[in-house]
Amino acid sequence: MSVSVWQADGKQPVREVDVLVVGAGIVGTAAALAIRRLGREPVITEARDVALGASGRNAGFMITGLDAYYHHAIARYGHDATREVYALSQRTHALWHDLISAHGVRFERIGSMLLAESEAEAAELRDAYAAMLADGLTPVFHDGDPLGRGYCAAIEQPQDGAVQPVELAYAALRESGAVLVENNELYAIEPGDGYVTVRTRKYTFRAQKVLLCTNAYSMYVHPYFVGKVIPTRAQVLATAPLDKPAINTCGYSDYGYMYYRMDFDGRLLIGGGRKQNKPAEHDTSDDRTTAGVQGILDAYLRQRFPDVTAPVERRWAGIMGFTPDGLPLVGTLPDMPDVGFAVGFNGHGLAMGAATAEVAAAHLLTGASPGVLSAQRDLSLWAAEH
Repeated sequence: MSVSVWQADGKQPVREVDVLVVGAGIVGTAAALAIRRLGREPVITEARDVALGASGRNAGFMITGLDAYYHHAIARYGHDATREVYALSQRTHALWHDLISAHGVRFERIGSMLLAESEAEAAELRDAYAAMLADGLTPVFHDGDPLGRGYCAAIEQPQDGAVQPVELAYAALRESGAVLVENNELYAIEPGDGYVTVRTRKYTFRAQKVLLCTNAYSMYVHPYFVGKVIPTRAQVLATAPLDKPAINTCGYSDYGYMYYRMDFDGRLLIGGGRKQNKPAEHDTSDDRTTAGVQGILDAYLRQRFPDVTAPVERRWAGIMGFTPDGLPLVGTLPDMPDVGFAVGFNGHGLAMGAATAEVAAAHLLTGASPGVLSAQRDLSLWAAEH
């Protein structure tokens, strides 16, 4: 984030803090909670406000698992790593459910369905289902279209559901007890003698430790993240409220590139369209909607939901952070070991965010291993697939 000399002249008041979390999305607020549970005092600084980035612009899918079909994940990461990541997703959901129950966050346990758009994709679903069963997981397979909308097969996970993600982030913030400094752009991080200096528009923070939860915007905070976390745009539309629900689950298809659900006020949300517009949607932090992607969403609405006649009421975009291998990154900056990070959620922050935040907080504050999420892994082996 750039800040001019008129906005901050370098004479901002100094604020001493224990652990400074940068970013107040669902991961940053969950990280503050993890830090508090480790007996430390978190303060959060945020360039905008709580959940104003992708955390508040996603579709609110609480889906268990990875950003890959299960058998593809085994082939890509290995069996043990795939199990570890799936367990982190299960842990994330347990943490979210604690917050949902304690703070009255809106949530509907309507399950999720990974749907096949073609017979070729249906064959992939059968392989993924078999691999999940072999690992003791308990999804439901539908050999055919469970929604009556022209799909070919589906894997259902009944434990999944739809959440209000902004309410979830505020719940984590309240539970953490962290002080929030909002609307406060960061423009420099500097190592010190036993502390880290973080220069922002309102304050100069002197922190014992810093945890970056900046996801897609990480490369604007430190050059270490260039090529490791790629900002990528996602787009959504929402109809006006319908007289009756058009779908009763969190549905996603075309290998996850399309997704759809009802919101809590009866609107149909449809997201996706990036697959056909990758050059425009890749490596951008511009969160404006585009005619190309929105045209695909309009066409999908007509194709799969021809019974929905309500007009489109809202269109929006959010910026996700993708890593070359499809897994989040946890570690510390090579030149500043007191600055940790939990970034790169590949559009699955609600699936992985809370547990990843726990892992990152423990790694930064206690030296615990980040396991499969370690940023020490060799990302050069992977070509960006998104």
